[in-house]
Amino acid sequence: MSAKHPLQCRCGTLKGEVALSGAANHVICYCRDCQAFAFFLGRAGDVLDTRGGSDVVQTLPKNVTFTQGQQALACMRLTPTGLVRWYASCCNTPIGNTLDGPKISFVGLVHSCLESAGRPLEEVFGPVRAWLHGGSARGEPKPKMAGNAAIGAWFFVKVVWARFNGDYKITPFFNPGTTTLAVTPRVLGSEERSKLMDAVDAARA
Repeated sequence: MSAKHPLQCRCGTLKGEVALSGAANHVICYCRDCQAFAFFLGRAGDVLDTRGGSDVVQTLPKNVTFTQGQQALACMRLTPTGLVRWYASCCNTPIGNTLDGPKISFVGLVHSCLESAGRPLEEVFGPVRAWLHGGSARGEPKPKMAGNAAIGAWFFVKVVWARFNGDYKITPFFNPGTTTLAVTPRVLGSEERSKLMDAVDAARA
C-alpha cells in the first residue's frame, strides 16, 4: 500500500488524501491568474508568498481522493476557456487547478490544502523544481525562472503515460466515465475579472 498525505480545507469540512506515488512535481507559480484566484477567494494574504507566488504540487488526479465533505467542492474559471480552479466553498480554501477535460491527466494542488499534517511540503513532495512566470512577480528584481525542462519531462512521462494506460479515467474532478466536470464552474464576467486583476496589479505596485 502506497503512503498517503492528508488533504484538508481550512475548516475541516472537506478532507481527502494524496497518494505519494512519486508522480509529483513541486513548483512556484507567479502568474497573474493564480494571484487573481487567491484574491477571488479572499485569501491572498495566506495563499501567496511575499512575491505573489503560489506553492503548487503537480500530480495526477488519480492520486487524489476526497473522503469527506465533497459537497463543499466548488470550482471557478477566470475566463470561459481558462483553467478550472477548485476550492472548498465552506471556507474558500484553494484546492487545485485542472483542465476542463480528463484526458490530460493533471492537477496542480495549492499548498494551502496540504499543510494540515504539519510537515514541510519539501519533505513530502520534494524540493521546488521550477519557478514559473516570474515576470508577474511582485517587486524587483524579478525571480529567476528555472525548471521548464524538468516540468516538460515530468509532463511527458507522467501525464502522457496516464493517457496511454487509462489512468486518466480515475479522477475525482469529473463524473465517472464522462468528460463532465463533477461541479459546474462559476465563470467570471469581464467586470469581476477586471476587478481581480486590478487588485493583483495594485499588490505588485
